[in-house]
Amino acid sequence: MNAAAQQSSGAELANKIARLVEEKGWNQDDFARLADLNRHTVHQILHGTQKRHLRNSTVSKCAKALNLTVNELRSMPLERLLPRMHGKPPADEEALKNLYERAALPDLVSWLDRNRDRAAELRPDEVQELLEMQGPGGPLAKLGVEHCVDLLERRRRVQCRVRDIACTEYFELLEQFVQLLHEKVKPPSRC
Repeated sequence: MNAAAQQSSGAELANKIARLVEEKGWNQDDFARLADLNRHTVHQILHGTQKRHLRNSTVSKCAKALNLTVNELRSMPLERLLPRMHGKPPADEEALKNLYERAALPDLVSWLDRNRDRAAELRPDEVQELLEMQGPGGPLAKLGVEHCVDLLERRRRVQCRVRDIACTEYFELLEQFVQLLHEKVKPPSRC
C-alpha cells in the first residue's frame, strides 16, 4: 500500500472511530480514559487531524473501548456498527433463517410474522434459546412468546449496560454488586 493510500485508510478509520464515539455520547476525555489513550492521540482521531496510519495498538484500544474486535472495527461498514453502539447487534441472517425454518409452535410462527424487525434483532444465542423454549409444555407455551422475547430483549439491554459500566470508574462497584447478588441467587456456575 502506498503512502497516499495509507493516509486515506488511516483517515477513514479515524472518521469511523470518531462517529462511533459520537454515537456513544462520549466526549474526548471519556474516550481517552476508556480507551487508555493519550488525550493528544484521541484529539487527533476525533477531530480529523489524524494524517498518518493508526498504530495497531491504538486501533486495538479503540476497538476494545467500543466493545468491538479489531477486525470488526477495520472491516465492517459504519452503518452496521452504529446499531451496535446501542446494544443492537446486526441481524445474523443465518440465525434468522434458522429461526423461521425451525419455528414449529403456531404462536411463535404468528409472532414472527407480526414482528419481523424484532426477530431480526435477535442474536444467534437468543434464537437458539427461543427455539429450545418451544418444546411441549415449554416456556413459550406457558408464558407466551411475547413475554419470553421481551425477557430476552431486556436481558440483552442489561448486559449491554453492564458492559458500558464495566468500562468506567464504577467497575469495582459493579463487581461488588454482582458478587453480592450472585451469592444471594446461587445460580449454577457457567463461567
